Amino acid sequence: MSENPVAGRVVLIAGATSASGLAAARALAEAGARVVAVGRDEDRLAELAQAVRGIRVQVADLTDEAAVHALHDRVGAVDGVLHLVGGWRGGGGLAGQSEADYRFLELSFTALRVVSREFDADLRAADRARLAIVSSTAVDKPLAGGANYAAVKAASEAWTRAVAQGFAKAARDAGAPLTAAATVFRVKSLEGLEAELAARFTALWAEDAASVNGTIITL
Repeated sequence: MSENPVAGRVVLIAGATSASGLAAARALAEAGARVVAVGRDEDRLAELAQAVRGIRVQVADLTDEAAVHALHDRVGAVDGVLHLVGGWRGGGGLAGQSEADYRFLELSFTALRVVSREFDADLRAADRARLAIVSSTAVDKPLAGGANYAAVKAASEAWTRAVAQGFAKAARDAGAPLTAAATVFRVKSLEGLEAELAARFTALWAEDAASVNGTIITL
């Protein structure tokens, strides 16, 4: 049986201390990847390291450019990024979409921008690299009570598709085949789909980059 295409590759899980982070770390490690799990809570990262032996854990504020640059120095080049920084706040119709809730939700988008910029050159240079985010079906059908959330997810999708275009342009300019891909996974709710997300993300390495770059996959 041939080796899994993700085996030996360094994959960073951003915001790894959730149930989806645990599932992704386990799936990637079982496939032979070298997992770097990143979060802000040292105790929860230690629990993750106990649950999935062999992974590396790193404490970092992914919304801080200097902290992410220092993280890059510590972990070195990566072949993949799974962005799981997120959260939910909503309700109360449009009038209930507070600035405080928006600023909380915006942290996910900020972390995506900072992390993807910092590791972009690594991903473009790798012989097979993948970046993915988790978005929401609310982007297509936003509700007044979830306007903040849907707006942040829409912005995150736009950014990720721009990352995908950057990958394609870099390959085209170099006259080389596309080897990196950025993908959006959409869910109505991630609860109960953690294992499927982990499996689908891990399986991206077995797909041709051009077939998954810039795509939206609904789970």
